[in-house]
Amino acid sequence: MKSLYTFAAACALLCLLLVSCQCSPKSTQKAERPELPSGPQQVQLPAQGVYGGAYIDFGEAEDTVTLEALESFEGMVGKQMAIIASSSYWGRQSFPTKNMEIIARHGGMPLVFWSPWDEPYDQDKPEKKFTLTSILEGKWDAYIDAWGDSAKAFGRPLFVAWGIEMNGTWFPWSGWFYGKNQKTAGETGFAGSDTYRKAYRYVVDRVRARGASNILWVFHANSYSYPQDTWNFIRSYYPGRDYVDWLALSVYGKQFKKDPWVNFEGMVKPCYQDICSIDPTLPVMLAEWGVGEFSESGNKAEFIRDALQIIPKLPRVKAAVFWHERWENEDGSFSNLRVNSSPEALDAFRTNFAGPEWLERVRFAPHPPKVE
Repeated sequence: MKSLYTFAAACALLCLLLVSCQCSPKSTQKAERPELPSGPQQVQLPAQGVYGGAYIDFGEAEDTVTLEALESFEGMVGKQMAIIASSSYWGRQSFPTKNMEIIARHGGMPLVFWSPWDEPYDQDKPEKKFTLTSILEGKWDAYIDAWGDSAKAFGRPLFVAWGIEMNGTWFPWSGWFYGKNQKTAGETGFAGSDTYRKAYRYVVDRVRARGASNILWVFHANSYSYPQDTWNFIRSYYPGRDYVDWLALSVYGKQFKKDPWVNFEGMVKPCYQDICSIDPTLPVMLAEWGVGEFSESGNKAEFIRDALQIIPKLPRVKAAVFWHERWENEDGSFSNLRVNSSPEALDAFRTNFAGPEWLERVRFAPHPPKVE
């Protein structure tokens, strides 16, 4: 989740290039998958392989999920997605039931980025309405409860990542906006990370109290902390094992023109080791991964190839969600993270995603009955 800027019309030459890059071979038609199961379920962690997933450019607010988009993307890459990601912003004041039903009927498992953020969704600025302090004061209890009720009514399993990438400065729930490294008597000793921890737990407690036991809670941090200070390290924000079912990371290569080019292996291994050190057993998800098309800086096809080969070799990574989006930046440049940003990138994805280690459907088992 890196940009919410609307794509504007570009010059004729750019349009021609983009059109040429969107061409892709058709995949063999497959039988429809069964719908996502209902009732209490537990996700089976594959002994071998990784659940593949994607966010598929669902619009400016990342919540315009359509069956057509799902089928088009899966046809393009030649495989179905086990996990489909989309967003739910507090500014909507609603649960995305329609989106969840589309994904579930398609046989995928939803991953929802649930963000306490109001329009116009400006990055690098503090939130004025849905602040962490106002959440802890109970101002948004009715909305949280209603969201939890709707999640329970949905009835099928879903991943929910609340307040993602908190260890950066771009999203307004970051500790950067809540005292940063100001000393406190709290668990971490720092105001910023303590406030986030409390808000995370507060939200989870209220949703659980509504009976939404179908939610798997995802603690989703960025691959690197910015700034690199103790108060802002991933572990400083971790709310504890009682509040987390999966650990998760955003792992991106170059996204903006000014960024340096980095290779996937050098980037993923340190943050993977870091997040694994927080808890010795929880499964890990790359909840977002991708890279832009910057041919003057590096080879996107090689980045994708390396990622799809390396990810299944990381023992605790059990799911990985590719970020398929293109946007225009304020300076007029474009960030094209789409899988088909070039024929070479698409071919690298199709070829390396085709292996049996990339699983097309999340496997479940019913929760064991509670012992009274």
